[in-house]
Amino acid sequence: MGTVTSAKNPLLKEVRKAVRASSLTESGLCIAEGFHLLKEALRSGCHIEEVLVSEPVREALRERVPGLDEIPVVPLHERLFSTVASTEATQGVLALVRPPSWTMDDVFRGETLTVIVDGVQDPGNAGAILRAAEAFGASGAVFLKGAASPWNPKALRASAGSAFRLPLVTSADAAETLDLARRNQARLYAGTPHDGRSIAECDFTERCAIVIGSEGRGVNPELAESCELLRIPTTAVESLNAGMSAAVMLYEARRQRSTQGGAAQ
Repeated sequence: MGTVTSAKNPLLKEVRKAVRASSLTESGLCIAEGFHLLKEALRSGCHIEEVLVSEPVREALRERVPGLDEIPVVPLHERLFSTVASTEATQGVLALVRPPSWTMDDVFRGETLTVIVDGVQDPGNAGAILRAAEAFGASGAVFLKGAASPWNPKALRASAGSAFRLPLVTSADAAETLDLARRNQARLYAGTPHDGRSIAECDFTERCAIVIGSEGRGVNPELAESCELLRIPTTAVESLNAGMSAAVMLYEARRQRSTQGGAAQ
């Protein structure tokens, strides 16, 4: 395929619009920028619609990323590529990936250990939560309406590919999510900086869902009323950010389950 040189190319206009909106493209594709995310999408078996590559990187692409033979690769003039990149220090590679399709049944499967993301606005924290969820054996994650999109390019980079594999439902209704958690006999916990029991005193070996609130207001009060409040003991600092809090609680859940031979499925 010849090098694309026109800024008015319909594909590029669609990608730029998605990057500005920090969302999926109109065709429902996510923007996975960089060599690492391209490799993770391939490893995860995701459908890759196209790969955009800056002309100077074109020759190195197939050497660094095997398995692109059946995937269209669209070369762009270096100057033009910079207009669609979501990062300033771009690597010159951008993949358009079809996100996996998951259901609530997938998220609450097996020995449920679900993360419910409530109002987290920072995409870096959103992606870090997904990374921690996969790392510590969570069954899936639910992003409630109002939370940052896990398909925001920054969130996707922060997840380091976990968003391609972890069962994930977005824009979910809070009441419906809590009702489904109860019907799946999952205990509901909500992280809070000050109130509630220490996570060390909590039994995470049962089927459960952990609610992570926003950076500013924490868990929505109406949502918190349906949960048991938990806190992470800290010294010298008042609280942890959403990504760190999720990682600590998920690690504790994994530790308890591994100790009792009941690791999440």
